[in-house]
Parts: sequence; structure tokens; C-alpha cells
Amino acid sequence: MKRIIIDPVTRIEGHAKISLFLGEDGQIADARFHVVEFRGFEKFCLGRPFHEMPSLTARICGICPVSHLLCSAKAGDGILGVRPPAAAVKWRRIMNLGQIIQSHALSFFHLSSPDLLLGFDSDPARRNVFALMQSHPDLARAGIRLRQFGQEVIEKLGGRKIHPPWAVPGGVREIPSPEVCRELLGRIPQAQATIRTALDFMRRYLDEHQEEVEIFGNFATLYLGLVRPHDHGWEHHDGVLRIMDHTGKILADDIDPANYQDHIAERVECDSYLKSPYYKPFGYPGGAYRVGPLARLNLCTAIGTPMADAELGELRQRTGGMANSAFLYHLARLIEMLACTEFMADHLQDPEIHSPRHRAEAGVNRLESVGCSEAPRGTLFHHYRVDENGLLTFVDLIIATGQNNLAMNQTVAQIARYYIKNTQQIPEGFLNRVEHGIRCYDPCLSCSTHAYGQMPLHVQLIAPDGSLVAQARR
Repeated sequence: MKRIIIDPVTRIEGHAKISLFLGEDGQIADARFHVVEFRGFEKFCLGRPFHEMPSLTARICGICPVSHLLCSAKAGDGILGVRPPAAAVKWRRIMNLGQIIQSHALSFFHLSSPDLLLGFDSDPARRNVFALMQSHPDLARAGIRLRQFGQEVIEKLGGRKIHPPWAVPGGVREIPSPEVCRELLGRIPQAQATIRTALDFMRRYLDEHQEEVEIFGNFATLYLGLVRPHDHGWEHHDGVLRIMDHTGKILADDIDPANYQDHIAERVECDSYLKSPYYKPFGYPGGAYRVGPLARLNLCTAIGTPMADAELGELRQRTGGMANSAFLYHLARLIEMLACTEFMADHLQDPEIHSPRHRAEAGVNRLESVGCSEAPRGTLFHHYRVDENGLLTFVDLIIATGQNNLAMNQTVAQIARYYIKNTQQIPEGFLNRVEHGIRCYDPCLSCSTHAYGQMPLHVQLIAPDGSLVAQARR
């Protein structure tokens, strides 16, 4: 069996490689997305006090530290046996909305839009955000300002944009002033205008590029994510779990996140440090499921804000109900950013957020707890066990990127089978399309494992006898 290697995959958060395996007939037989560096947070956090975990696990990633900060704090709430005060919960939600905006803006405007705006076959030396600033300066600047807005939300609440020492078990350390609320509210109209411009572009792009929609990860999988318990609407921080198939059939509903192990199991493969969770009743690999913005929009009955609900209705009309193409993750991110601005405006005008009660104090009341929240890339679980002194004896982190692992492998294989016919002459643009299949999911490798260094792209074609047939370097 021949093997084509793409190493590293570029314009993702972190570094990885892709292997394409060729059968004796010369066609793509299989594909694997490899994450080959090791991280180890689940082990070296053992023995630490649980109240240190929000700050410790925030260091997993510089792109989405808030996701781990909040999820870990929620796990800490359970060990204390408390419900944080209402003001603390709403401030946590505001910070998570800012986190989703800044991460989605990075994914769409910085990492993916060079392919969409400059073309998959454009010169790889210029297929980046810097060339985008030259060819589409207004959109590029607007995208930078949009991400800046999300980062400023985090900074205004937590004191700094990266690794803010703010959310703690029981609530938050402090609440912002009314002046901060007014300042952030004043930024929302500009953010919404940028998102609507990007939405207009993305809808036109989808109308003109049906091939990508049909080929980039368009297959049947399950979907998992949080929904609101009372109406099963769009949720990003609290709620219950829902699992649905590609037709919209609900397989499991109203699941307490603390019981996730009744439904989810994890598989370890020998060629990647990225774990492969799957839906237990369907087994491995048949229980592959997807998480993240596309899953959240498929799972919810509605979003709950007027502008985002109108966009959700257009998406469902476009897809006939269920959106099963990974290429639609781009559109889903834009819809979610619009929803985030609407929810944020509502929260910032809620008088309850100015209550002085923002932290519940308690000792160790439970020895096990599960925190669950929606990170930008999908559902995040922090599962802790502690001893009577609050020292950790068990840590399990289930990361969104890992939950998309099986689907990413399928996506890469589907794209490669369609575009790569002659393995002796593979245009760079075809390999870029294979890479873009991974970008659709916006994987965060720092969260799920470890990424180190900068490497050039190196593609090798290996014959069944192990000899090198051809190679190319970027």
C-alpha cells in the first residue's frame, strides 16, 4: 500500500500531519489525521488542589484558555456542592460569548478565508492573511477588529486577554463596573456589521461552490452538544446533552453531563495522541459523532435571538433541515458569532449582573464532579475526583477536537478520493483542499495534545515495498 504524507497541516491551531493510504489499484483507500506530540495534563495535575485547576488547565491553550477556565471552575462548583450566584453565572456566560467570538473570528478570517477569498490553487506563499490584507483590506481589517472585540471582552472581565485568573470554583473573583458594560455595549453594533458582511459573502460563496459543500465532509455522522433544558434551544455554557443522528432523529436527550460516561467511550489509536471518543451504543467506529458550531445548530430547536434565528432558518432551508457537510462549519461559526453579540447585549443590560454576590464559599462536599461547557470547537468535559483534602486523584479531559477525530479522518478520505486521481502528479492545490477539510473543524491541537515548533510541508509518496517514489517540499 502506498502512502502520501502531508506534514504539517498548515493554518490550524498547532501542527499535525495527514497520511493518505493508497491501495494496489492506486486509489485512496484510507486517511489518517495524526497528532504526534504529547501533552500530559491529565497526569501531571494529579495531586494538585482542585481549586488550582481553572488556572492550570487554562494553560493548555493560548487560543481558548477561557473554555478550560470556565469548564474547570464548573467542575470545582460540583466539588464544593454549590451553585454560583446568578451574577457570577451571567458574567461567566458573557466571557464565554467573548471567547466564542474571538476564536471563531480567528478561524474564519485568519485561517480559512485565504482559501475562500484567494482560491485553493493560489500561490501558497501568498495564501495567508497578509495577502488577504492586500487583496481585501476592508474585510481583513474588520476581521481583525472583530477578534479584538472578543479578546477585549475577556480582558475587561478577567484582567488580561490570555489566561485570565478570574473564574474560580463557586463563582468569579470580581465583577466589572457599569462603565465596562457601557463600553462593551458600544462595540457590539460594529461587530454585528462585520459578521453580517461576512455572512453575505459566505452565502454567495456557497451558492457558487456547491462542489465543496458536496465533497468536504458530507456524510452521515451523529451530533452531540448542549441544549437548554426547558426548550432545547441553543446553549453554550449550561444545559443538558442531546445526541442526534444525521436525519435529525434524537437518539438520547436531556442527559445530565455528569452521566456522560453512560453514552461516551474513548478509544486510543497507536498512530496519534488524539483520543477518539464515540457513542457507546453504536460502538467503534460506527459511533462517530461531531461537535462544535455545526452540531450545536443541528441540535437546537432555535437559537433564541432574532437575527441569529433568521440565519438559522436560512441554513435549514438551504440544507433541507440537517446540515451534514463539514464545509458548512464556516457558515455556522458566523451564525454563532451573531448569536453571541445578541446574547451579550442582553446580558450586559441585565441589572442582576451588578449584584455584589459573585462567589459562593464552601469546602469539599463531594469527591467527584464533572464540568461541561461548550468551547468554540465543541463540547468540553472536565471530570475530577478528589480526596477529603481536595487533592486530585483522577482527571479526565474530553476535548472537542478529539470528539471530531473520527469525522476528520472520514473528511480527509472523502476529499482525497475525489480530488487525487493521479498519485504521480498531485497539484499543490489538491493537497491544500485535503488540508482544508481539517480546517473546517478548526482543530485545537494545544487543547487536545501538544504542538511544538514550525515545520515545512513535506509530502512523500511511498511504494508498497517502502521505497520513495516521489516527494515535494513547501
